[in-house]
Amino acid sequence: MNSFIEELKWRGLFSDMMPGTDEQLNKEMTTAYIGFDPTADSLHIGSLIQIKILAHFQQHGHKPIALVGGATGMIGDPSGKSAERNLLDEETLLHYVECLKNQLSRFLNFDGEESNKAELVNNYDWMKQISFLDFAKNVGKNITVNYMMAKDSVKKRLTGEAGVDGMSFTEFTYQLIQGYDFLHLYQNNGVKLQMGGSDQWGNITTGTELIRRKAQGTAFALTVPLITKADGSKFGKSESGENYWLDKKKTSPYKFYQFWLNATDSDAERFIKFYTFLGKEEIESLIEEHKTAPHERKLQKKLAEEVTIWVHGREEYENAMRASEILFSKGMEHMNKLIFNDIYDAINNFEWNKNDIINLNIIDLLFESRFLNSKSEAQREIKGNSISVNKQKVNAAFTVNESDLIDDEFLLLQKGKKNYFIIKVI
Repeated sequence: MNSFIEELKWRGLFSDMMPGTDEQLNKEMTTAYIGFDPTADSLHIGSLIQIKILAHFQQHGHKPIALVGGATGMIGDPSGKSAERNLLDEETLLHYVECLKNQLSRFLNFDGEESNKAELVNNYDWMKQISFLDFAKNVGKNITVNYMMAKDSVKKRLTGEAGVDGMSFTEFTYQLIQGYDFLHLYQNNGVKLQMGGSDQWGNITTGTELIRRKAQGTAFALTVPLITKADGSKFGKSESGENYWLDKKKTSPYKFYQFWLNATDSDAERFIKFYTFLGKEEIESLIEEHKTAPHERKLQKKLAEEVTIWVHGREEYENAMRASEILFSKGMEHMNKLIFNDIYDAINNFEWNKNDIINLNIIDLLFESRFLNSKSEAQREIKGNSISVNKQKVNAAFTVNESDLIDDEFLLLQKGKKNYFIIKVI
């Protein structure tokens, strides 16, 4: 078996592949791509598996291409979706594309003279030149409607199985446009393999079929499983449904670190294979060591360390770890201005003018600081007795007094046991 595929399999990151894929990878250095749709100004942890697959691919001597979907992002992929996505205006979309380009460049080796150095492409660069009539004539006629309707992503939407009846023509064309991306990269960049999540199988194989019919060529597909928690629940969102972003301005390194640190034992065993680059022997040794003393949470600590360093760097990891130790091990009697300044950048925070915060009600404080998303959420959390100020539970009658400010400058907000937020008064 090819070493890259073998690595995916022992890590639990292999779902399916077209016949001949492993032979192709054994035969020569192969160029493959994965697409990322710019639906926001940052990727989130749901994208980490795809980034990691490209990184493994490069480590095994092959050439990875990361495609940012400036064109496909204008349409929206119906795969796995129960509703039509809102379309973005062009200015917003182009901004998102640039943000994703900057992020992806941190995870893959784009430099050097090696023949397998990574490339970054944007499908808008070639799609913007094609008229609708040319696309219909030169691409559309090569794939039948029957073939497109047989795809699971289409059938589920048309039968109402995905939770909504119907699909717009715009979304119906998505698999054809993604298929054309594969054809274009096959002809211009030597790409012979497309990889992605298992929900992308239909879109990817449309590309291989288009290459066969249009270019009389042979191309391949390989997919990885969609990641869920061990209990089958959705991976990568907080209890309130928030994403964990890769941009530290959207999700602090502290909160990012805490996500991995709080994994259950069964999830940690899976995630350390999925999300770290540690070798098989080291991972198996860590798992066995963890089983002898699970209360020490060595597996979770190593997982949180490796992933936080990979995404944010060692300095941010050390800041997050220090902030975690301070917040969980010390009461407020130990908290002072020096400690808050030390951990401030590692935690989600907000600066506020002193004149505006004094006498402010807790509901307004939680919402206007952006700690919580709405006043109704703030009221709900207060009612549930989950909000603390300076580690003291508060009710809806609480208002901020000068005496609440630590060293006349800081206020510590908390939701539940692990979600912290610092307000700095200026």
